[in-house]
Amino acid sequence: MTEQIKIVAVALMAQPYSTLHYQLPHWLPDAVWQVGVRVAVPLGARGTLRAGIITQRDCPSDVVPEGVELKSVLWPLEQQPLVGGDYLEMVRQLALRQMVSTGHILGILLPSGLRSAAVRLRVRAGGKPRTLRLRDILKMADSERAVLASHWMSGRVEVLEPETDEAENDICHVTQDPPWPVRPAAKKQIELLEYLWENGPLSRRRLVHDLGTSAQTPLVTLAERGLVHVGPLEAEAAAECACGIDTECHAAVLENTLFELTEPQKEALAQCTAAVESDKPETRLLFGITGSGKTAVYLELARACIEQGLSVMLLAPEVALACKLYRDVQTRFPGIPVVLYHGYQPAQEREQAFLNLAAEARKGGNTLIIGTRSALFLPVARLGVVVLDEEHDASFKQDERLSYQAKEVAWFRVAQHKGALVLGSATPDVKTFHAVREGHMPGIVLNERVGGGTLPTVELVDIKDHSASESILAPQTLARIKETVQKGEQAVILLNRRGYAPLMYCLDCGTVARCPSCEIGLTYHKGRERLVCHYCGHSVPFPSPCSKCKGVHYLPMGEGTEKMEETLSTLLPHGKKVLRLDRDSVRRPGRMEEILAAFAREESNILVGTQMLSKGHHFPSVTLAVVADGDIGLNMPDYRATERTFQLLVQAAGRAGRGERPGNVLIQTRDPKHYCWDFIRDCDYEGFFERELDARRKRRYPPFVKLALIRLSYPVDWLQGQERVNALAMSARASGRELGVSVLGPAPAPLPILRGRRRFQCLLKSAEWKEIRMLFHAAKQAVPASSKLRLSLDLDPVNML
Repeated sequence: MTEQIKIVAVALMAQPYSTLHYQLPHWLPDAVWQVGVRVAVPLGARGTLRAGIITQRDCPSDVVPEGVELKSVLWPLEQQPLVGGDYLEMVRQLALRQMVSTGHILGILLPSGLRSAAVRLRVRAGGKPRTLRLRDILKMADSERAVLASHWMSGRVEVLEPETDEAENDICHVTQDPPWPVRPAAKKQIELLEYLWENGPLSRRRLVHDLGTSAQTPLVTLAERGLVHVGPLEAEAAAECACGIDTECHAAVLENTLFELTEPQKEALAQCTAAVESDKPETRLLFGITGSGKTAVYLELARACIEQGLSVMLLAPEVALACKLYRDVQTRFPGIPVVLYHGYQPAQEREQAFLNLAAEARKGGNTLIIGTRSALFLPVARLGVVVLDEEHDASFKQDERLSYQAKEVAWFRVAQHKGALVLGSATPDVKTFHAVREGHMPGIVLNERVGGGTLPTVELVDIKDHSASESILAPQTLARIKETVQKGEQAVILLNRRGYAPLMYCLDCGTVARCPSCEIGLTYHKGRERLVCHYCGHSVPFPSPCSKCKGVHYLPMGEGTEKMEETLSTLLPHGKKVLRLDRDSVRRPGRMEEILAAFAREESNILVGTQMLSKGHHFPSVTLAVVADGDIGLNMPDYRATERTFQLLVQAAGRAGRGERPGNVLIQTRDPKHYCWDFIRDCDYEGFFERELDARRKRRYPPFVKLALIRLSYPVDWLQGQERVNALAMSARASGRELGVSVLGPAPAPLPILRGRRRFQCLLKSAEWKEIRMLFHAAKQAVPASSKLRLSLDLDPVNML
């Protein structure tokens, strides 16, 4: 190997996601090939092109085995590095934590268009502009490449986005809520509508790919009837921020509640600002009761950081709350540029935001970013503060594809810049509050509502002997709701169970309709006239013959938000209706905005919903909050079950009494003696914390131990599956004894079959994460890549199902 060859490491952002070594080509100068630049490289004997990122320059020659000739990097995909060294270090740490390659992490974090090598080059030199594909460069002579390189260096070559056709640009989405005016015999039309309803807006190409070419005719028919939109996403819908409150109403609310900081808010702001100005990374817990004005502190902190030239990330657990923060900033600080980023935005919009922020970061500029957890992975310079609002929320932990805890990633990012991490909540995570008590981070307390309001009065309604044949709501609860409506006030009703009825009981054979792939009861959705599995999406028309006896006589059992909406509609004055906020009611683009804006304008007195309505929303006319079934989740197979119930119900109670009128909360329960209710009634977080901490100390759960979950699954028809699980269990327990890791299980998961796979779980407890990773690595090595047995590791699991 000659000394002139210069070697770089390139992390591939598509299969096989490896980090491979390439030599630099002689047709472009070395200065082009900087760490963080995206490049196109040939792979394999056929020279298939892949996009990758240079992660290391000037690699030693001994990385190349004797007798191996390196391929050359083909071409850069940008003039300047897309990401910097800090960003790549974050990626490297995530890869180490997940025990995967750097390219695998980049392939998840970067928008899809930035991971593709299917780009084109537009050359504007020597007369008429011409367009080249990267594969054309492979066929060029060295002299042609040299000419192209000179054009590149002089800025006369532009990188065009991957080609898209009309089918890719046409976005399809349903234009109205079910039931749809479609004949029962038009099965293809119904199938298409159901698919779009479940999956949201899709490109026409993706829709035809998933449903087959036979979907094209019904798509045209539905588009002609106005039931499906086909074409570019409307400008109005694309521009919506989904905050749910129109600008005028929102501005009035903000002016009344956040016009001037109170003294406690000013003190909280001073402590957060001091953390930002510290010469080392800092963390603060902003522990404030509902309605204490935490948002105002976030906004003023963001403004102070922007004025100092620092970047800011304000993150919320849900899109609706992120968009509300976005509108808060726009209304309060109209002169400050702000970027909104979340997973429901079109792919091209997210890609452009990433590119714009990368360019700003290269210049060292500062940015205010508002979004959900995925915004943590945007490139920024001079990061001053990351705020996680509702830090206790389980949505800040991602389980699928890339498992990560947003708090950990946020801390890593602020530590790189010696910034501050601010965690805000009225009901902090027990582990977070324990860290405050142990002196690992300072806590800031806001224990008064802004404007002098008081916390709502909480009452329990015992429904142990209540017959729920008509409604889960007890007579006294219905009376209080009716009284609230008659006074012209508003009420929110929380029922954390969507659909019309969670179970459908066959009266002919006495069995419950179940999903064939998950063996879980199908939920009846009356508006759609379907039975739906909430885990895999399987659905069948209703009525459908019973799979066991072929009968069609069913009894709906239980109550969901859809049925409650129907029941409560009789309480409202003529001309008004009950509004419902759940995943089903907000599937259509813009529908969430319509629902929350209508409730904010007091077009309805009652809003029914799942946990989506329990956090962050500010409706001053709401004086009554009802928790229809406080026992849901209380006895789940999860050590956090009581904590989550406490957090959800305290947050839901906080929606009442935020205006001038006092609020009341009714919690229906079949177990009024459960210890959780006393703490909720008194809004006594610290008392609940002490009780919960004592229980975890006795049973060795976090924060007193590191906890992880190994998830195992195999196809239900794989006869050797149980044998392989048992063998792996024996090996894991042996490794656990050597490493000092307690291995519990494997045991069948609480949801034992999902999507046609039988599921098991192994619970791991250890003093340190290192030993847990070592145990999982050994277990994974024992499973051949071709095995039908799947393994995954979830560190500090949030979802125990």
